[in-house]
Amino acid sequence: MKHRAVGAVLFGGGVLLLALAAGLVFVVKPAMTKLPYDLDPSTSVAEAKGATFLQITNGAVDIDQADLKSTILVTPERDKTAALSGDLAGDTVVWRVGQTVDRTDTKELVSAYGAELALDRVSGAAVEWNDQFLDDSGTPEKVSFAGQVYKFPFNAAQGNYEVFDRDLRQTRMAEFKGTEEIEGLETYRYEQVISDEKLPLPAERIALLLGALAPGATAGDIVYSNTRTVWVDPVTGSYIKVREQQKKVLTPNTGAPVTLLDADFVYNDETVTASADRAKTSRGQLTILGVWAPLALVVLGLALIVAALLLSRRPAPAAVGTHRAGADPTPTRVDQQAVRDDDRAAGPLTDEIPPASTNWRSEEPTVPIQRGTQGEAEKR
Repeated sequence: MKHRAVGAVLFGGGVLLLALAAGLVFVVKPAMTKLPYDLDPSTSVAEAKGATFLQITNGAVDIDQADLKSTILVTPERDKTAALSGDLAGDTVVWRVGQTVDRTDTKELVSAYGAELALDRVSGAAVEWNDQFLDDSGTPEKVSFAGQVYKFPFNAAQGNYEVFDRDLRQTRMAEFKGTEEIEGLETYRYEQVISDEKLPLPAERIALLLGALAPGATAGDIVYSNTRTVWVDPVTGSYIKVREQQKKVLTPNTGAPVTLLDADFVYNDETVTASADRAKTSRGQLTILGVWAPLALVVLGLALIVAALLLSRRPAPAAVGTHRAGADPTPTRVDQQAVRDDDRAAGPLTDEIPPASTNWRSEEPTVPIQRGTQGEAEKR
């Protein structure tokens, strides 16, 4: 009975460990492969050396050259995320994003924009949300964000993805170009090429530039090109490194084109290292909870179940003794004492009859009875 009880406990423990392993794989890990609600704000810095750019200061329009620094700050909006309803509730997070571009020599602000958008927690792609906006001119503008914006999906594929471009207000395809190791981390490299596309800018903004940079022109366009290369951690979908080779050219209907922007922005070393470290930490957590911990629980659980089965099949000690001796079990001490007491009461255990004794009070002596064969008795 004791063996059966221990075996039952071991079996139950093994089953429980297997259930915990399944929970880690099918519940905990999927929950971790989602954008968290409590994500900390993050900052990314890209630098462009010797850039040509448009500088507007107090209404004065000029074309300058200097080193530029682009700083992007992503801040999760927890309250707005909690207020989401309908299909967005539980599956979507709201992010506020702000970018500033400054000269590194004079620290002057060159350009800035702000935005709020909603992202799917698994794919990282933008989703429709009534309160999304983009502000790069001082006036918030309702924009329909779509595709990948600041993140790729968890477990990104070696395929192509639609990536949103802020200047075009549309998505363009980013093609998978291969793998590359950065900071000891294997990344997927995607490349989006935009060639000579007209920017959808208000007529008054183009007229302002034409008046300052192309006198005599009555119309014109701003033609935009960008080769955007993104190195992504395929496990978490995080950006590890980003490079944007941007060019904007004012093309008036009269006169020579004017370059408004010619800059090669790329994440600085500090941003690349910090991004890789965050990805490694997240990867490690996913690997432990999604692979090693379940594997250890499965091995231990199966070991307990096997031990329980072996223990339950083991014969009881008394049965083992009986089988080996081929006889009844040895009596206990109490049984042995009872046997000895019964023996004393029954007399000596012997085949001999007590010797004859003379009875002086009887006229005939007592004749002893002798054991023998029937023939010997007849002779007497």
